[in-house]
Amino acid sequence: MKVVILAGGYGTRISEESHLKPKPMIDIGEKPILWHIMKIYSHFGYRDFVICLGYKGYYVKEYFAHYVLHESNVTFDFTDKNEAITYDQTAVEPWRVCLVNTGLDTQTAGRVLRVRPYLDNETFMLTYGDGVADVDIPALLEFHRSHGKLATVTATQPTGRFGALQMDGRGAVEGFQEKPPGDCSWINAGFFVFEPGVFDYLGGDDTFLEKEPLETLARDGQLVAFRHRRFWQPMDTLRDKNHLEKLWQSGKAPWKVWD
Repeated sequence: MKVVILAGGYGTRISEESHLKPKPMIDIGEKPILWHIMKIYSHFGYRDFVICLGYKGYYVKEYFAHYVLHESNVTFDFTDKNEAITYDQTAVEPWRVCLVNTGLDTQTAGRVLRVRPYLDNETFMLTYGDGVADVDIPALLEFHRSHGKLATVTATQPTGRFGALQMDGRGAVEGFQEKPPGDCSWINAGFFVFEPGVFDYLGGDDTFLEKEPLETLARDGQLVAFRHRRFWQPMDTLRDKNHLEKLWQSGKAPWKVWD
């Protein structure tokens, strides 16, 4: 089963770094967050990726074009007239990566529609190129197959940005709770599973997946939510990036499901 990753947006809310590179290529622990997302899926055996490019898409192409070189010990033999290159202790992933130019200003639904020819008219997974989670991918797929609808969206309850006071009826502070769940609302966390019939709902290049397509699927009874109650974190801002970096450096990054 193929995994589609949306990696073409401008990333304006993290412009401190996205003015130089697309947001999915911003590093966490010296690896692009895109790499982290791919590692999550790869851990569960899903290693065939279709990546939707747009803003600074050449940056993603150059990363994968030189991936073997950057992840290997390498010897350049300049005494050989053919300038022989020998790779040793290569640590590349067993991935197949298809990079598709889906337009500079194309919106999310339009990007998905543009990669349709690469998906073989089969069930596929889709997620955003800027969020990580410890989603149980096999459980997600089992849930999707069990309900028989066209689409599954992973839903989560994000933590609040601020700590909360615990008070009694008179206002006396009894304690503090660090970043409790927000307002108990469930939100779209990405990590979708789609049947090919979803393409009938997508519209054109100016269509946002999160608007009319998902709303219409919901009205038609074709969208079901998979509840994810553990870790999920998008990288919308520099604050988010720094938070993810801190978790990675601690050695206890919750999304690191691989060994």
